[in-house]
Amino acid sequence: MWARITVAAVWLPFGIVFKVFRALPRHERIVARILGERVAPALTRLIGLGEAAIGVWMLVGVWLPLCALRQTILVVIMNAIELRRARDLLPAPIPMLLGNTILLALAWYAALGR
Repeated sequence: MWARITVAAVWLPFGIVFKVFRALPRHERIVARILGERVAPALTRLIGLGEAAIGVWMLVGVWLPLCALRQTILVVIMNAIELRRARDLLPAPIPMLLGNTILLALAWYAALGR
């Protein structure tokens, strides 16, 4: 249970606080760089809602291997695109990758460690 709560405690604030409520404008600037200025506000919020949904999914605890797989796919894709197209907007790319690796390891531990 602790791993599920820890993973959810990352996805929920990153989704709701940083993206939906725009507490960190850098996230919207990254989306703007990749997908365009015009759509960035709406898409950033949509991405945030998706991230929050992953956090809720972890807390609910249903189909956790599928949840961990989706997290892995999304994080790898997001990190690859951000590093390629918006690296200058990332304050710490290497720690971001390390943190995301730990996050995914915890998600898989929660999914398979039953």
